[in-house]
Amino acid sequence: MSGPTVPATGAGPLLVPLYEHPARRPEAWEAVLRAAPRLHSVVLNPDSGPAAAPDEGFAALAARLREAGVPVLGYVDTDYGRRPHRAVVRDLLDHREWYGTDGAFLDQAAAGPDLLAHYGRLSVAARAAGAGTLVLNHGMHPHPGYAELADVLVTFEGPWETYRRAEPPPPWTAGHPPERFCHLVYAVPPGAPAAALAAERGAGVHCAVPGTGAHPWGSLPHGLETTG
Repeated sequence: MSGPTVPATGAGPLLVPLYEHPARRPEAWEAVLRAAPRLHSVVLNPDSGPAAAPDEGFAALAARLREAGVPVLGYVDTDYGRRPHRAVVRDLLDHREWYGTDGAFLDQAAAGPDLLAHYGRLSVAARAAGAGTLVLNHGMHPHPGYAELADVLVTFEGPWETYRRAEPPPPWTAGHPPERFCHLVYAVPPGAPAAALAAERGAGVHCAVPGTGAHPWGSLPHGLETTG
């Protein structure tokens, strides 16, 4: 998997989970498109998944992102292994058919060894559905076996106050390059060194947003709005 251009600041590329409809927040999506060279990928999430039917607004947005060279990841909830395999695969196929996604973002991924086989089957299904980039969002450091299943593991998702006090990564992560790990941090105040902290903790991909409450991923990453 070829990586995007890394900014001269040394900060890793951004994986952007902007969970807003393009008709409702067009200016935010324009900022995302302008920032294309800085992006690792963008998560497309019409309705906690592909929605019940194709959404023309998201389809047009996905096409523009691909034209800008940004990998588009279809959001799929796995409910920590509780969602049936068939339902997850249906979402993967709908994302591919309706929006032309070239990757998958499997959210609420389990972290324990007991569900490795389940996620192994989902990984095979995602690849068969055209996922060139597969991201598993555990939100914490999982069993090391999950590193064999995906291109990127999200090993932290949570607020800034928790992130800045988080424990160092476990030793097994040192056996993988930084671009295999992502940290997603919300409630980040302006000027907080989230990108530098992600790099220090071995995460080559990150996203830091100011959003809080039940919907933090409706806000743009810090600095994205100023990208020319």
